[in-house]
Amino acid sequence: MGINSFKETILNRLKELWAYKIFKIAVLTHTFYAVFSIIFLIVVLRDLSDFYVYYKSAGIFIEDIQELYNQSNYPYAYRYFPLSAVFYIPFYLMGLELGFIFYVILNYFLCIITSVLLYKIIMKIRGKDHEQGEERVVLYLCLFFMGLPHLSNYILGQNNILVTFMMILSLYLFLKHDSIKMEFIASLLLGISIIIKPITITIIPFLLLIEFDRNRKRFKLDFIKSIIRIIGSLIPLALNLIYFILYPKLWDDFLQTNFTGTNPVDINFSFSLTKLIINGFHSFGAPYSQLMILFITLLLFGGSGFLFYVFRKKIKHQILFGYVYSVIITLIVYFDSWDHHLLTLTPLLIIMLFFLPRNSKITKNYIKPGFMFFNFLDIGFFALFLLIYPFFPFNFVPTIVLILVFYAISNYCLRDNRVEP
Repeated sequence: MGINSFKETILNRLKELWAYKIFKIAVLTHTFYAVFSIIFLIVVLRDLSDFYVYYKSAGIFIEDIQELYNQSNYPYAYRYFPLSAVFYIPFYLMGLELGFIFYVILNYFLCIITSVLLYKIIMKIRGKDHEQGEERVVLYLCLFFMGLPHLSNYILGQNNILVTFMMILSLYLFLKHDSIKMEFIASLLLGISIIIKPITITIIPFLLLIEFDRNRKRFKLDFIKSIIRIIGSLIPLALNLIYFILYPKLWDDFLQTNFTGTNPVDINFSFSLTKLIINGFHSFGAPYSQLMILFITLLLFGGSGFLFYVFRKKIKHQILFGYVYSVIITLIVYFDSWDHHLLTLTPLLIIMLFFLPRNSKITKNYIKPGFMFFNFLDIGFFALFLLIYPFFPFNFVPTIVLILVFYAISNYCLRDNRVEP
């Protein structure tokens, strides 16, 4: 296809979509999010934004990498792997204001591309009991485009849409291709997303092509593909070891910032179960170990989720469930789970809406309400927390919804009869 033909195809497609009222609203709403965030950060937040943390990390990576985890350099804790800072070097070289403008533009277009990938995935995995037209697909993609987590992601200069793009692209490659080469590339993309933000690190165990054959009473493992997937996902992470080995202080500071220091125990509006428990111990002055709480929560949800995945009934496109499980587990288990992190979950819930039976109880009672809550209502409980946290430091409603979605996915994986009344 030539350039002119490609342009004509894109323009014709945009004309078709512009006929949907919801599409117009979505584009205008998302554009408002982007423009407002540029003005708000430059005029109000400036060096109090998350983007400023990334911006500073890039400069420190260039000038004195051993100071990368010196938290006095930042308004908020820098938690990421050393190579995460490399991504922000081009924006650092542009200067804060211009760098942020280009950063927002990049996020805007990545969100569009992510929506296109979601459309392609849904058209591939959509169940036969769903409407065969595209109206409902366009509706949900527009709802995602209007989601309030985008607003907080833009305003703070967060990087969740970058992670989401790579995650959804890797999922698309897993679903579309079956070759060793594409399996490796998809896994490599996941590894890069983990460097940018470790929220996707729990996907790694779910890359194993393992299941329990109930008829033969034995485990089945595709060893070659599993190894290729794991190696692909670990290569980008392994590159960070070079810096940890060259600069041992980086490793110590990284551990302290993420697990053993004082930052993980500060009271905040995180809705992770781990944080709720820590907030409770902290408020009542009871002794506790944050690492022990993290470990127990991970064992409970991470361990059970992986077991449910391994002992699942025969499911087509089982990798979908691995992705959903992994993101939910991270949001429940890690210390800090914020509204903008939900951008990694809501696209997966949309995919599940079209994969699961159209009128099943799981879809109607858990997945659809869960998507709507996280896409539009969760931020309200953040606002409520700010009002009541001196007396009641628990942002627990999102946690309950996460656990309910976890239950629903597990229920579907294990039940014999998938088509519910």
